[in-house]
Amino acid sequence: MTIDELRQRIADFLARNDPARTERLEFLRARYDAGLAWVHFPEGHGGLGLPQAWQFEVDELFHEAGAPDNNPQVNGIGLGMAAPTILAFGTEEQKQRFLRPLWTGEEIWCQLFSEPGAGSDLAGLATRAVRDGQDWVVNGQKVWTSGAHYARFAILVARTDPDAPKHRGLTYFLCDMTDPGVEVRPLRQITGEAEFNEVFLNDVRIPDGHRLGELGEGWKVATATLNNERVAIGGRAAPREGGMVGVVSRTWRENPDRRTPELHDRLLRLWVEAEVARLAGQQVRQKLAKGRLGPEGAAMKVTFARLNQQLSGLEVELLGEQGLRYSDWTMVRPERVDFTGRDAGYRYLRAKGNSIEGGTSEILRNIVAERVLGLPAEPRADKDIPWKDLEK
Repeated sequence: MTIDELRQRIADFLARNDPARTERLEFLRARYDAGLAWVHFPEGHGGLGLPQAWQFEVDELFHEAGAPDNNPQVNGIGLGMAAPTILAFGTEEQKQRFLRPLWTGEEIWCQLFSEPGAGSDLAGLATRAVRDGQDWVVNGQKVWTSGAHYARFAILVARTDPDAPKHRGLTYFLCDMTDPGVEVRPLRQITGEAEFNEVFLNDVRIPDGHRLGELGEGWKVATATLNNERVAIGGRAAPREGGMVGVVSRTWRENPDRRTPELHDRLLRLWVEAEVARLAGQQVRQKLAKGRLGPEGAAMKVTFARLNQQLSGLEVELLGEQGLRYSDWTMVRPERVDFTGRDAGYRYLRAKGNSIEGGTSEILRNIVAERVLGLPAEPRADKDIPWKDLEK
């Protein structure tokens, strides 16, 4: 299929399914069934097996037609992390069960990876899954879980073999958050909000049919998920002067009386770095479209966190005493998180979490050093197992 044939297919679909007259969920289901959800996914799973690079134009054509979206800000973990992982490692039955309601937003997903004693060292997690007939009984605690208070399903990594090296004894599961034994508690952040949660798993039974990948392959599957997460956070498509640099540039233009040569120099330097990061993100997405995603996503995520923190700090300095004001510290549990939303005080505080969530900057720098630059690896308990073998 050519790009022109794809455009015609979209036009024909819109003629049959007028967005203004079709109920939202009915429209999204029809779009998925027509292969116009993820066009690079296989036929029968919301796609047509086409180049991923065409996805942006597909979404633009639907947006211009006034079509409803699938709430990506609420279900970012499902769309950006769970879906590509299920496609890569799931059985046909799992793909049929989970991908359609995930894409339409009928089922929201969260991520049960980090633990109080295993955040940066994910392979050191202690949550246990023990086989009991056709089920796995899971016990443990997860932390920093975005959206757990409204998610229906979760991607979960648990230890199934405590005697194996820590990277080898893990298995990956799909966990129903409504099952007995799943307890979600809010974690209030420095912003006053509680977008994160801690999750306690007490004798939660997960059927073996919800195991993703082979037994003991949890690290391999989780690595694929994390690579997608880092691209989703740090390498997402943005226009020139989009994101935080656009917010700070607008603040600069609107406050000429606050400008100084030193602030001007810093803004110019950060503007250039943000543009370089945006262009590098395009390259990463092109590699992803060709199925060649590697550890480069770690570098994108580190850069995203650093720029967000430096730019938000610059904005507070630029605004002076006005930047010290904070509009609302009410405890709420939001569904949507906008790094550039609200006021300068919120942006400054929220950016502090960017270097922790989605992989700490310290760990991601290790990944870049060892797997991109080829520098000597730091000591590990399983140092005799190369990175390339850990991901097999």
